[in-house]
Amino acid sequence: MSESTSIASDDVMAAIGAAVERGRSGDRAGARESLTRLWDAVGEHGDALHRCSIAHYLADLQDTVADELTWDRRALAAVTDLDDERARHFHDSLRVRAFLPSLHLNLADAYRRAGEPAEARVHLSAAATDLAALPDDDYGSMIRAGIARAREALDSGSRRPLEP
Repeated sequence: MSESTSIASDDVMAAIGAAVERGRSGDRAGARESLTRLWDAVGEHGDALHRCSIAHYLADLQDTVADELTWDRRALAAVTDLDDERARHFHDSLRVRAFLPSLHLNLADAYRRAGEPAEARVHLSAAATDLAALPDDDYGSMIRAGIARAREALDSGSRRPLEP
C-alpha cells in the first residue's frame, strides 16, 4: 500500500468517525448526510473496511426499519471482502471475526422490528456463533448484552426498539 493510499484511508476513517460523533451529539440528519456522501465517494466496490464502517453506522441513522435493513445488509456484505490484514492496518487490535456478532445483531434486531422473526433468529444464531471472537471489554459486553436483549424481545414478540 502506498503512503498516499494509507493517508487517504486514514482520512476516510477519520471522516467516518467525525460523522458518527456528529450523530451521537444529536445531529442525525447531518451525520446521515455526511456518511451518505462518504458512501458515494467510496463506492460499492471501494475499500471493504470503509464500506462496512459507513454502512454499519448509516443503518443506525435511518428513519425506517426497511432502510436500516438495507444498510445493515450492505455492512454484512462488505465484511465478506474484508480481511484481518486490512482491518489491522487501521487499528492493530481489529479482527474481522469480531465484527460479525455486532453486524448479525443489528440485522437480527431490524428483522425483529420488521416483523420477520425467522430471519431475526437466523441472525441471532449467527451472532452467537462468533461471540468468542469478541474482546473481553466494554464493547464485547455491550454486544453480548444486546444479543440477550434482542433474544428476549424476539421471544416475547416485541417489535419495539431495544432499550440501551
